[in-house]
Amino acid sequence: MITLKQAVPGYRGRAVTSPLSGTFLTGSMTAVIGANGTGKSTLLKTLIQLQPPVSGHISFTEGSAPRAAWLPQLSEMDRQFPASVYDVVCMGSWPGRGLFSGINRQHRLRICEAIERVGLGKLHNQPVETLSGGQFQRMLFARLLVQNAPLVLLDEPFTGVDAQTSRFLMDLICQMHDAGQTVIAVLHDNALVKRHFPQVLLLGPECCHWGKASEILPYYQPTSLNLALSA
Repeated sequence: MITLKQAVPGYRGRAVTSPLSGTFLTGSMTAVIGANGTGKSTLLKTLIQLQPPVSGHISFTEGSAPRAAWLPQLSEMDRQFPASVYDVVCMGSWPGRGLFSGINRQHRLRICEAIERVGLGKLHNQPVETLSGGQFQRMLFARLLVQNAPLVLLDEPFTGVDAQTSRFLMDLICQMHDAGQTVIAVLHDNALVKRHFPQVLLLGPECCHWGKASEILPYYQPTSLNLALSA
């Protein structure tokens, strides 16, 4: 789906990772890991063309970037926005119907089904500012379900949510993957990555590793990343 050739993500001409070369295959499931400040979030934004790479090249199998559903970090979300759960989930239907088109019966049915699927059926009229961290994240996942995009990018999807909600959301991610969606997720839990993610991209300050989880995870020791990478 996406091929990187010596691509260097960064901001304002300043690189934040080493050059990356590799491929995200269609239907694959990849965890992006690494210490803080190694460019994980920047990479996701570069993959969906919110910002260009500092150097190198990114190409797409279909010739243009695939339709993507992006879940940013909770810290980047405005939780005081005057909207209900239904309003936010409804935003996921925009790519399929156009920003200024009305919502038909099929759209409404899909929105309601997604809200029920994440366990917020009784809260569909609830203002988003009243939701707990776990409920807010469930709502954002409902929006992902409505989007049903070929490419799903998740930036730390389990931050600020309880263990039960994390397990529930991980099940949803696996269901998306089983349905054929390509999943790329920034994560910090090695045990979770080992259980669920076949592919891993490890970003480091001086070099990066990309391949099977069983081969890459042994390199990742957050307290001694440089030593592990050079071993």
